[in-house]
Amino acid sequence: MVNPTASGFTLERSNIPGVVLAGGRSSRMGRDKAGVALSGRTLLDRVIEQLSQQVISVAVNADTVPDRCDRPFIPDIIPGKAGPMAGIHAAMAHGARLPRVTHVVTVSVDSPFFPHDLVDWLAAAIDTPAKIAIATSEGRSHPVFGLWPVALANDLESWIATDEKRSVRDFLLRHDVAEVAFPLRPTRASLLDPFFNVNTPDDLAEAERWMKVLT
Repeated sequence: MVNPTASGFTLERSNIPGVVLAGGRSSRMGRDKAGVALSGRTLLDRVIEQLSQQVISVAVNADTVPDRCDRPFIPDIIPGKAGPMAGIHAAMAHGARLPRVTHVVTVSVDSPFFPHDLVDWLAAAIDTPAKIAIATSEGRSHPVFGLWPVALANDLESWIATDEKRSVRDFLLRHDVAEVAFPLRPTRASLLDPFFNVNTPDDLAEAERWMKVLT
């Protein structure tokens, strides 16, 4: 829980739901990334397991219900494949339906090594009800790894409807955002960016190599 500030706001750290964003086109992979196997387990299974240890519940945002997934399925509300912001909007709307939830965390299905303390670090940066917290590493932002106020759902929906580029960064410029820097992860080989993402078959082969030095 974040300590109260002058605004009087306190983030209920024990009441943060999570959503896995798994609705991308996967065009560079050539198949649905959620079902891609990494060391014998799908990326979706790995990400759900990692996230479920940090939040009160996990739902999956995707175009269709993933195979053998026992988590709640939340499709995009905004039609037309509007990109990652449509998934974030669906996550906000999902969080808004849950009791006493002010923020929802999102993670990407193609980043199996994201930090085990992601939510703690993001939550520590929230000191007002409308603040967004997003992850960074090595000077690069990873906005799909974010903690989002559910009260911004209507604003985001309107922005998606009127902004042609639908850039995550453009939306963030409209709001109060905390960028939270995460360190590289030491391994037996070298340092791993915890937000390494699996976009292509070559990335998958590299992820397999990382798995060997992490176990």
